[in-house]
Amino acid sequence: MYNPQLETFIMVADAGSFNKAAEQIYITPTAVIKQINLLEANLGVKLFDRTHRGLKLTKAGISLYKDVKYIIQYCKDSVIRAQNAMQEDTQILRIGSSPLTPAQILLELWPKIQAYCSDIKFQIIPFENTEENAREILKNLGNRIDVVAGIFDDTMLNLRNCDGFEIKKVPLCVAVSIHHPLAAKRKLAVSDLYGQSLLLMHRGWSCYVDDLRDDIWQHHNQIQIKDFDFYDVNIFNRCENGNEILMAIEAWSVVHPLLKIIPVDWDHSIPYGLLHSPQPSPTVKKFLDAIQKVIQQDKE
Repeated sequence: MYNPQLETFIMVADAGSFNKAAEQIYITPTAVIKQINLLEANLGVKLFDRTHRGLKLTKAGISLYKDVKYIIQYCKDSVIRAQNAMQEDTQILRIGSSPLTPAQILLELWPKIQAYCSDIKFQIIPFENTEENAREILKNLGNRIDVVAGIFDDTMLNLRNCDGFEIKKVPLCVAVSIHHPLAAKRKLAVSDLYGQSLLLMHRGWSCYVDDLRDDIWQHHNQIQIKDFDFYDVNIFNRCENGNEILMAIEAWSVVHPLLKIIPVDWDHSIPYGLLHSPQPSPTVKKFLDAIQKVIQQDKE
């Protein structure tokens, strides 16, 4: 992709010595010196001043050093892009995974959908669930990551510039600290939440959560609602440390080891499925079609 002498040049510049660079790349100092001499001759510039204190980059060397760093990284990135292009040809589905977006539902479906797309292979792409990451990943689905499993509604899809494929609706539950008095219960009545602080995502994040909020305000105002802005590990820590109650779903049971997810006796749920690009690749579309066939079979 580029002259390999450039990598030797970078090694020598960073080491400040032919001998040290030779040790790092496992060749003789003479071979290193020969490569640098050839590079200088080919370029027609002097890259190093040889002094009794070691090597020092010339002005030309400093300029080349900055550009070569970019060239090497660009070439590495181009190889990754080429590998990704090959993966598309071999039908690899890249699944984004974080504690809040686990890929477990796809693994559960795989035995059923394999008959329709056995030539598709999974590749799990882990990512950190920060607000910035979530925004960028969902906006650019189809680049580094093809699909992400999670909850959604039309409001969120429009906000994140992506599309969603509903697999099922999941009940809205609550998470409590394992030390909370309510943790002893297997299922909660709404009245069990009276006098408690319930953490809900702010209004406008999801119409399903807004329906729950309105139901609480109208019929269960003994529950104190507290807004927050984003689901990440910090809000789960706050739930555990502050002894507050957090709206959650069963799929998040592994996010925090000291929290317990408990269903509540109310009629509130939210779509759960796959988030993908509005223009899915043929591989993604084939996979979604397979899931649709399985879901239809299960209904029949």
